Amino acid sequence: MRKPISVLSAAVLALSAGFASAQTTLYVGGSGGSTEKLFKEKIIPPFEAKTGSKVVYIAGNSTDILAKLQAQKAKQEMSLAIIDDGPMYQAVGQGLCSKVEEAGTVKELYPNARMIGDKSVGIAYIATGLAYNKDIFAKNGWPAPTSWQDLTDPKYKGKVVIPPITNGYGLLTLVMMARLSGGSEAKMDPGFEVMAKKVAPNVVAWEPSPGKMAQMMQTGEAALVVWGNGRVQSVVDQGAPVQFVYPKEGAVALMVAACVVEGGPQPKLGQQFLQHIVSADVQALMANEIGFGPVNKTTKLDPKVAERVVFGPEKVNKLISADYNIINAQRAEWTKRWNRVVEK
Repeated sequence: MRKPISVLSAAVLALSAGFASAQTTLYVGGSGGSTEKLFKEKIIPPFEAKTGSKVVYIAGNSTDILAKLQAQKAKQEMSLAIIDDGPMYQAVGQGLCSKVEEAGTVKELYPNARMIGDKSVGIAYIATGLAYNKDIFAKNGWPAPTSWQDLTDPKYKGKVVIPPITNGYGLLTLVMMARLSGGSEAKMDPGFEVMAKKVAPNVVAWEPSPGKMAQMMQTGEAALVVWGNGRVQSVVDQGAPVQFVYPKEGAVALMVAACVVEGGPQPKLGQQFLQHIVSADVQALMANEIGFGPVNKTTKLDPKVAERVVFGPEKVNKLISADYNIINAQRAEWTKRWNRVVEK
């Protein structure tokens, strides 16, 4: 009888091991490309080694991940979501995020990285501003751009590229045009008027693809663009004569945010992974590798890296924050209006 017992014991042990493995698997949703590569190669492995857990990274853009959270609300499959701040405000408002534990490295964040409601935090600062091709500007004898208002200058006709309103960069361009024309998020008519009458005539493409945008900047087809400093830096690193500009009126913060999913598996491990992401060491890694501005006040960077990213209290405090409570309530209506009068 001993042999059947040992076989049964082995089966029980195998089932137990499988159950334990399933119980320690963390599912993280985040963007693809260089971010996914960095997480899989350098951010996740140390966490797995420290906790004995398994982290599965699910790549997708912010809209896709938000849609998954909404669809799976009755039974969430993701433990932690990493998305842009605009969609994150929607996720929090829809009850999709758990309260962030006030513990560990979370206590080291800049105040404006602590998002409303304490159910998500920023994990990276991205400055939304202007970028230009230095060779094209030099060839035409144009001085470097300094202002959001440069987008309205007729001399750039057919040389401006801006992502569409469905992309955060296009949306924030509209917000800035409203603010600089006597409007605001709550009063968007001036913004639409400027975009339709002064900016749109200069735009050669409303380009949503980062790869295509980078190509257009490299070739000079796009002389002046609205983009994030991290995206621009990746083009510079490829040898293109491109430079990012913090407009004199201020660059707009586009924050990458994270939250532990309400009702998701492994909530405690999710809180630990969130603390891992915002730790000084991981923040420095993201700044070095993908141009993310550190949200942890204790992060140390090489001076050359610090110049390329949003780093330190001075740069952080100068960022303009958009009011996503108003934006998200109007986003669908604005998108229809944009398609009708701006990008037509």
